[in-house]
Amino acid sequence: MSAGLATYVEKIRACRLCAGDMPNAPNPILQVHESARVLVVGQAPGNLADTTGKPFNDPSGVRLRDWMGVTDEEFYDASRVAIVPMGFCFPGYDRKGADIPPMKRCAKEWREGLLARLPNISVTLLVGSYAQRWHLGARYRKSLRETVLHWKDYASDYMFTTPHPSWRNNAWLKANPWFESEVLPALRASVRSCL
Repeated sequence: MSAGLATYVEKIRACRLCAGDMPNAPNPILQVHESARVLVVGQAPGNLADTTGKPFNDPSGVRLRDWMGVTDEEFYDASRVAIVPMGFCFPGYDRKGADIPPMKRCAKEWREGLLARLPNISVTLLVGSYAQRWHLGARYRKSLRETVLHWKDYASDYMFTTPHPSWRNNAWLKANPWFESEVLPALRASVRSCL
């Protein structure tokens, strides 16, 4: 990792902007290297990622790696795959046990500077609506389903839109079989061409 990127990552890992707004102490989790060609943009680390310090280290990560057609070794190789969530820290759970949205300060403070230091990204995977809204801006459709349904509009820019791979989206995946039959083969082919 270059000195410039390493210094920037050190600053991110030392960030305490949201210290009073989360149940746990800040623990920024990301995986980057300037040679990475694939960028995975999620919502925020989950509780298990917060505990282990490893992004997507849970069943949703297993599903995500299957969607991408990559091995654990490939996925966790920072020189190949960058993992940059919208919020770097686990934000906690709401009263129903669902993840709280990522802290907005994180993207405002760090995102553009970090992405500018990843010059070799060829394919970006936008996992969930928070990532899609930020990266697509006005191109985001009225819902996640509509945005994922129009995935070809973004694939021309080497961006792929997906729902979150959580078990909470099993019903969505069952109701939208075109995602598996149309989106995933194109996603896997693009990722494989980069790796």
